[in-house]
Amino acid sequence: MSALTVSQDPEQSWDDLVRFWEEMEWPEGSKVEIIEGIITVSPAPAVRHNVIAARIARRLYPVISEDWEIFQTLAIAVPSRLGMLIPDLVVAPVPDDGESDSHIPASLAELVVEVTSRSNARHDRVTKPAACATAGIPLYLLVDRWAPGGPTVTLYGEPRGDVYRTLHAGRFGDPVELPAPFGLRLDTSEFPTG
Repeated sequence: MSALTVSQDPEQSWDDLVRFWEEMEWPEGSKVEIIEGIITVSPAPAVRHNVIAARIARRLYPVISEDWEIFQTLAIAVPSRLGMLIPDLVVAPVPDDGESDSHIPASLAELVVEVTSRSNARHDRVTKPAACATAGIPLYLLVDRWAPGGPTVTLYGEPRGDVYRTLHAGRFGDPVELPAPFGLRLDTSEFPTG
């Protein structure tokens, strides 16, 4: 199954779009995001996709601050890019009780991890990093299982406007150094391919 988009009225406000996203009955188990003002419904990620995310999370837990958490289904809001993104992993402080139950401001995130699926690889490679850079998220890790030429891992950082600087680009098997505040050498040889 591939991703489905739900067209919205271009004149609709951000608040109306978020309300529609929050209140609509979406298919069970699907991932529903707002990407550049368009609601996108994707199937649940495949097993290998989830294995990669779980292995990254397992490596991150020992190095994160006690008041941070690793979220797997938390939406991050980027209103300036008309985005409500649900990354595979978000490392962020635990939200205050006064914050929204459905999402947090993207600017709170310290790290976003996206593992590509065949149906949405373009969003993970282009649209989402631009939104995350705009929000000022310090690090964006892209695990691209479907990259032309074979699986790759790219770490982006130092956001300026809607662009990141590439801090690391390599293939599965090449270690990736996540800089401070993580200080972690991530072994990508344990990532399943395909």
